[in-house]
Order: sequence, then C-alpha cells, then structure tokens
Amino acid sequence: MTDSATDLAVPETATDAVGTADAAVDPELRGRALDGILLLLPRVLKRELPEIGENACLFDEVGLTSAATLELILELEDHLDVQIDVEGIDQDDLRSVGTLAGFVAGHVIAED
Repeated sequence: MTDSATDLAVPETATDAVGTADAAVDPELRGRALDGILLLLPRVLKRELPEIGENACLFDEVGLTSAATLELILELEDHLDVQIDVEGIDQDDLRSVGTLAGFVAGHVIAED
C-alpha cells in the first residue's frame, strides 16, 4: 500500500516547503497543526476528500468557504488544545494547508 514516498508524511521536512516565514514557529507544533488540518477538513466540509498535501489550495482545490474556515480553526483549537490568535490572519495565511499550519504554529496564545 505504501508504494510511494508521498504516502508517508514527515512533518520535519514540511517547514522547508513554506520558506523562511516559518523559521520562528515550533516545527513540532506546525507538524501537529498540519496533521490536525488534514484530519479535520473532511469533518468540517462534511465530505470525503481525495488525499491532499500541504500545498493544496484551501479554497480552490479543497473547497473551503469562509464559514468553514472559522469552523476549522475552532475545531483545530480543540484538537490541539490551544487558543489561536486570529486577529492578524489574512488571505495569504489561508492560501494552502501548509500556510495555515504555519500560521497556527506561530499564533498560539500563551497560557498565563
């Protein structure tokens, strides 16, 4: 069943695909966020999805809507047991699965 290297997700290498913007984020948290997004998307969209990678465009390829984006972020907060500061989120942060994972990992609100 695992006849290609793409069947195995390796979060450590995922940060390289996004570039230097992710240099300040925790790679472990980014990997968990990426896994969580891929897990939660079918539930949020209420349909099965073909296998998608971190470069998949959330709106054009995956079919995410603005309402579903909010639901995804709320579900992701529960899944990761964190609170995400979404005040500064913009369209570039929602460009792909990977950019959203990078945003999440860089915008967790620290608990006091």
